[in-house]
Amino acid sequence: MRLLGKALTFDDVLLVPAFSQVLPKDTDLSTQLTRHIRLNIPLVSAAMDTVTESRLAIAMAQEGGIGIIHKNLTPRQQAAEVRKVKRFEAGVVLEPLTVAPDMRVRDVLAMQHQHGVSGFPVVQGKAVVGIITNRDLRFEEDLDAVVASKMTPRERLITVKEGASLEDAKRLMNKHKLERVIVINDAFELRGLMTVKDVLKST
Repeated sequence: MRLLGKALTFDDVLLVPAFSQVLPKDTDLSTQLTRHIRLNIPLVSAAMDTVTESRLAIAMAQEGGIGIIHKNLTPRQQAAEVRKVKRFEAGVVLEPLTVAPDMRVRDVLAMQHQHGVSGFPVVQGKAVVGIITNRDLRFEEDLDAVVASKMTPRERLITVKEGASLEDAKRLMNKHKLERVIVINDAFELRGLMTVKDVLKST
């Protein structure tokens, strides 16, 4: 057998670090992606149907990069994926999906299945009147019942005020064993939704 020549693997090579005046904290990795979009890190996820949808695009944005939603979707599906990303901001879903108190349970279950969301703020006009989650509906048999009869009403809601920190939300969730809290303003109007998963990702 003829040997073609010496070959090395990564384990065979050691790069000796040299002294540098540049500290990691002073290093700027930001880059201009387009004329109007600047990234904090030069990472872009591929626009492939096995790679980037809303979940990865959100994760990329949290790290300072950007995800490109693939086009192997209908225009309506693409728009829905983009909306999911736009609704997410530092642990807070700014425009969560909501339901009305007079909606039927069957319609809420259909929304859960369609959007992959397990809980919805219940609003009347702009005001929050309750929340309904999979805990309320898990064993529900009366699919024609209205949301108002199954939801956690306003007087029993645990909420956070607009501008509350992620640490405050985390402590509140831990104290009351909650998976999500509604963000409200002084008029008890909906301003967002914080979930355990999103808060943990952002802290």
